[in-house]
Amino acid sequence: MRLKFLIFSFFIFLFLSCEERLKPSIVQLPQTQIPSQESWNATIIFSDSGKVRAILKANHIMVFQDQDITILNEGFRVDFYDENGKHTSYLIADSGRVNEKTKNLEAYGNIIAVSDEGTKVETSRLFWDNERNKVRSDAFVRVTSPNEVLQGYGFEADQDLKNYVVYRVSGQARVEEK
Repeated sequence: MRLKFLIFSFFIFLFLSCEERLKPSIVQLPQTQIPSQESWNATIIFSDSGKVRAILKANHIMVFQDQDITILNEGFRVDFYDENGKHTSYLIADSGRVNEKTKNLEAYGNIIAVSDEGTKVETSRLFWDNERNKVRSDAFVRVTSPNEVLQGYGFEADQDLKNYVVYRVSGQARVEEK
C-alpha cells in the first residue's frame, strides 16, 4: 500500500512539475509598446493623384496609431518613382521609422541608395522628406557616381540622386581636360 502511495505521489509531483514548465510566461507591456497593426513580408504602394510615387517592401512593419509612427524593422526596400511614374531610385536599409502625419522616413543601419543613373549612396542614417522629395543625412556618407567618389559628414540630394551635396567632404573626381 505504501509503495502504491509513493508511486502515486511521484506521478502527481511529476505531473505538477511538467505543467509548471508548460505555462507560458506573461509579459505586461505598456500600451505604447503594443502596435495597433503588424505585418510581415508586406508591400505598400504610395500614390499621389493616382500615380505611384513609391513602393515599400518590408519584412516586418509595426504601426503605432496613437503615436502616428510606423516602425520598419528586419530590413526594407523602397523604390521611388517620378511624377510620370518612371522608376528613379531605390533605398535599402536595416530599419526605419515613418512619421504618419508627414510621411517622412528615417532609415537606420546599413543603408544603400542607388539611382537608375548609377549613383550610389552608403550611410548609416538617412532621412527622406516626403513633401520636398529630398534625402539627407547628418552621418558619414560615401557617394559613388560614374565620375567621382566622395565621402564626408552630411549629405543632401533630390530623391533621384541626380543633384547632391556632400558636406565636410573628401574624395576623388575625374576631371576632363579641354
